[in-house]
Amino acid sequence: MARFFTSVAVATLLGAPAFAEVSDGKVRIGILNDQSGVYADFGGLGSVEAARMAVEEMGGTVLGAPVEVVSADHQNKADIASNIARQWYDTEQVDSIMELTTSSVALAVQALSAEKKKIDLVTGAATAELTGKACSPYGFHWAYDTHALAVGTGGALVEDGGDSWFFLTADYAFGYSLEENTGAIVTEKGGTVVGSVRHPLAATDFSSFLLQAQSSGAKVVGLANAGMDTQNAIKQAAEFGIVQGGQRMAGLLFTLAEVHGLGLETAQGLTLTESFYWDRTEASREFSNRFKERTGKMPNMIQAGTYSGVLHYLKAIEAAGTDETEAVAAKMRELPVSDAFAENGRVGPNGRMISDVYLMEVKTPAESTGEWDYYEIKATIPGEQAYLDPAQSGCPMVQ
Repeated sequence: MARFFTSVAVATLLGAPAFAEVSDGKVRIGILNDQSGVYADFGGLGSVEAARMAVEEMGGTVLGAPVEVVSADHQNKADIASNIARQWYDTEQVDSIMELTTSSVALAVQALSAEKKKIDLVTGAATAELTGKACSPYGFHWAYDTHALAVGTGGALVEDGGDSWFFLTADYAFGYSLEENTGAIVTEKGGTVVGSVRHPLAATDFSSFLLQAQSSGAKVVGLANAGMDTQNAIKQAAEFGIVQGGQRMAGLLFTLAEVHGLGLETAQGLTLTESFYWDRTEASREFSNRFKERTGKMPNMIQAGTYSGVLHYLKAIEAAGTDETEAVAAKMRELPVSDAFAENGRVGPNGRMISDVYLMEVKTPAESTGEWDYYEIKATIPGEQAYLDPAQSGCPMVQ
């Protein structure tokens, strides 16, 4: 008995948990995203590999229990994603689900996770509703959201004279949110929104939408879409001579993966916002070069954000001394975020991870010094400016 009390006292003095436990002897993390469709390069298998890198960085275990990463392709369909998530939670002992590209998917899985009292951590979906009216005690949003993209790209272009906008918008929750958030920033800064048109996810022919944008006379054509949709719209805009005619194209959610897919000849001069760039710091370069060795590509903000989110989740389990959901969620909000993705991050009471974001301009082929040297960082936007104040987010948990 004396021996038992001594071990408790030592643990308390050292600040470590007296009882460390993992409920079923293993921690299982599910990466659920698009691995075959329009967003496959956006996150895809690269996010799965990033998650594995975070697990390896923790030594492959937490609290003495092995950590396993499982993954699945949700095909950008909320019903398929919900069925996979339910099976993972109910029969496969998955402890948390992460990445969740596509806002409709993320909203559905976050609602299910709240019902099951399981942690979900979103890096691939954009809608700010995830930490707004749809927030959850167990839900977290990493890497970016529609508000940060609007503040970065939208605000910068208005200040640079792009004061009239026409939107090409993906016809689902993400597109609506991105258009709404960017439109609000445009009008707040004295600009106007002259119109918009919605297109289906995974559209291949943007000609009718681009003709409407061209005839609108707007100075900026805002692409409130992502992945292959954005790439296809930009390629077809070049065929229509939209930029040559004096209009500017704004890729409101455009990442390193899409720039690489388009090539600098087509993407040069685009303004965009990301929360991560591989060549920004020594830590980001070291992580990114290891990622490239494994995947053949440099990571974008979704993949680097997935690495950061998994790492933070495992650190929270370690700090809590248990994988019990309530305790881990509390530690995730308590611990700072400091890693290759973000050195000054913090998690707000609504689950929004707040860190700096970066306004980028895509280099010309002549400016690039080699493969993957794609961006010039034009400005650093402090996280407190990029993201909504949790108290103003609409999250019912935040008074």
